[in-house]
This record gives sequence, structure tokens and C-alpha cells, in this order.
Amino acid sequence: MAKELPRYLELAEWIREQIRLGKLQPGQKLYSENKLSAMFGLSRQTVRHAISVLEQERTIRRVQGSGTYIMKSCAADLAGRSHIVVVMTYLDGYIFPRTIKAIEDAFFKGGYSVQIAFTNNLVDKERTILEDILEKDEAAGMLVEATKSALPNPNLHFYRELLERRIPVLFINSYYQTLPLPHVSINDVQAGRMAAEYLIGKGHKKITGIFKLDDGQGRLRYTGFAQALYEAGLYCDEAKILWVDTEDVRDFSKLREKILERLEGCSALVSYNDEVAFELMKLLAGEKVRIPQDLSVVSVDDSDLAVLGNVKLTSIPYPMELLGERAAQNLLEMIRDPGFDGNYEFDLHIVERDSVRELTE
Repeated sequence: MAKELPRYLELAEWIREQIRLGKLQPGQKLYSENKLSAMFGLSRQTVRHAISVLEQERTIRRVQGSGTYIMKSCAADLAGRSHIVVVMTYLDGYIFPRTIKAIEDAFFKGGYSVQIAFTNNLVDKERTILEDILEKDEAAGMLVEATKSALPNPNLHFYRELLERRIPVLFINSYYQTLPLPHVSINDVQAGRMAAEYLIGKGHKKITGIFKLDDGQGRLRYTGFAQALYEAGLYCDEAKILWVDTEDVRDFSKLREKILERLEGCSALVSYNDEVAFELMKLLAGEKVRIPQDLSVVSVDDSDLAVLGNVKLTSIPYPMELLGERAAQNLLEMIRDPGFDGNYEFDLHIVERDSVRELTE
């Protein structure tokens, strides 16, 4: 061991060398602190310092009551890998192309090539993609948009395997709350709260919402929505809330009766996003429900759809390019520094247009 290093770093480097030589195997139990102290004539405090360094870089893992173990695939040289995998739900004309372009540009500037895969928001497709990534074992890092993130997911063990292999994983837009992995997104609770507070400020008291039940953003936006109503002393009638899934959004006509029933008696609505609002407003136009005279609408994303219809939507912008750029930069930093905290949530504002009517007493 190099004498110029502090003794705890000498010990840490010796353990790394044993792993590189195959004398310590992934999953194998490391020597105890007492054993290492005796082997190298070190104090237990010095040994603990070395163990802490290795644990922070995910070379080893301490299991309470059991011991310390070599992490799986810890000998892999991630620094020599030159491409990053990006897993998104869709590629369509909504908001994703601009976000993906920002991601690609940032990774290319960072010296990495990019492999992009799409799940179409299908769990089976997500599983196939993750199995392929683990089998090839070539990625320097992964940027992932979670699939149906509000629902139980049978693929989480693949992400835990990536974590054990020390491959940095960062979620974008949505994430799995049960995984200890960072995410970059908008502040979805704030989005729901801001939309509801805007309607309340315009004098609306009978406010409902339409949210996606299979994506985590929908539940978070509902949380902010419900909090705003409660804090304003308004009744959140849960029987009026519309919950839709990915398949419902593709054909709202199947939900016609339910939608009309839920909207009865309401003067305003918070929409999960512009896509949902756009499809809803098309259906309502056929039913002679006028926006905003009969129903005021606030949405999220401020996409091209917000200004495409006859009535321009009041909407909360989704920072498409900025979010993609920040997510890519954070993942690059995670690759360079395994201890870097990649979490980030964007604060929001609202863009006022024509879809909200102000009520007077």
C-alpha cells in the first residue's frame, strides 16, 4: 500500500485491489473490523473510516446484524462506458420531443452517446427494456420516466439491481416513491395547488378536477388541489372528481355520461394537463357546454394544445427544455460524483388566457 496515503485510504485501496483481483467476490462477506484491525495493525476507528469511504462509493454494503458485504458488479469499470440510456414513455407531438432534444444535447456535450427507448407507458415494455439493459451491462447511467408510476410495479427489482451494480439512475417527470432514487420534475403538488387557488381567487367555489390515476403526477396534483380547497374553507366533493387512465384519455367519448354527471353543478375544473383539457373541451363543445361561460378550466403544461382550440387555455407551464437539460446535467454529475444528490423540482407560475371566467357575488 502506498505510504503517502492516509492509513484509512491505504486500507480502502487494498480492499478495492482484492476486488479487482477477484479475491473478494460480489456478495462475499468482508472481513470483520476486528480482523482488519489485526491484519494491518490499525485502530478500529481507522478501519471504520475506510469502511465508510467504501460504503459511500457503493463498493460495499453494511447489513445490520449480519456484517459488511461486497456489492454486486462493483468491479465494473463504469468510467470506461460511453453511452447513457434514456427511457421515456412516449415520443409524440405533445411535450416530449423538446424535452428529449434538450436531454440529447446535454449528454452529447458531456461526451456521451445516447440510446433512447420508449415504454408507451406499458409495464411489459418497461420490463423488456430493463432486461436488455441489464443483460448488455454497458450503460454509464440511466435517465428514466417511470411507467404508470402511481400503480404497483413488478419491475422495481430491476432498478434495485441497477442500484447494486452502482449504475446511476435518475428519474424524470415521474418516479417510483418506494425506490431510493433521485428525480427531476416540476413540483406537482404546487401545480395542483396553484391551479385551484387561481380559480378560488376568481370567485369559484364549486370546483372539481380531472386527474390521471395511473401516473404519480396525477395523485400529487390532486393532493395540491385538495389542500387548496381545504385551506380556503371549501368542500372538496370527492364524488365529483374524475379519475382517468392512459387509455381513457385516448377516447373520452366512452366516458361521456360520467363526465357530464360529475360536472353538473360545478363552475370550474382543474385539468391534469393540456392534453386532457383539450379532449375534454372537444367533448363538451359537442354538448353545448361553453368554456368559460358554463365551465372555467385551468390546466398544466402550457403546451401547443393550450392555444390550439377556439378558447385559449389558462395553463401552468412545464419547462420542457429546462427540465430535460437539468435532468441530464444532474445525471452527468451523479456519474462523476456518486455522492451527488440529483433531486430537483421546478417552481411554477401560471399563464392567464381565456378559459376562466371571474364570478361576482
